[in-house]
Amino acid sequence: MPRVKRAVHARKKRKSLLAQASGYWGGRKNLHSQARMTVEKALAYSYRDRRNRKRDFRRLWIVRINAAARNHGLSYSQFIHGLNEAGVTLDRKVLSDIAVHDDAAFAELVKVASGGLQDNA
Repeated sequence: MPRVKRAVHARKKRKSLLAQASGYWGGRKNLHSQARMTVEKALAYSYRDRRNRKRDFRRLWIVRINAAARNHGLSYSQFIHGLNEAGVTLDRKVLSDIAVHDDAAFAELVKVASGGLQDNA
């Protein structure tokens, strides 16, 4: 079996790994073993946190909608239930944006939600 010389490929792999670790502090950016462990952990965190970011944004949107709804005399759950009963199919991202940027439009949505709650009662 022929001998395999790996120097070129190994250097390429190490160089690629150290490029991923650029910007880290101390030996984490220029020592191969430390950089490898740090990059592996960072990739695991980034995979996990791409999913967590979706949760975090949904929580933020709900907090914003709740605050705006309470300013108009409804709780978040009453507001969402009223919108569902009235047949309004806006998602929480859009409702949050309306709550933050357009108080008049949100007041109209509160009226619609209140109407949905009245019709159901």
